[in-house]
Amino acid sequence: MAKLYSEKNSIKNELEPKEETVNFLLNYSKALSVINCNKLKFEALLN
Repeated sequence: MAKLYSEKNSIKNELEPKEETVNFLLNYSKALSVINCNKLKFEALLN
C-alpha cells in the first residue's frame, strides 16, 4: 500500500467537458432567477 501512495499519479490536469454539459449548465444558469425578499432568498427556475 505504501508504494501506491508514493508513486506519482498520472492524473490529467487538462479536463475538457463535453459540449452538451456546457450547454446544459449555460441553459440552467440562464433560467435560474434568485429573488431577494427581506433576508430571504428564493431560487426559481423559469422553464
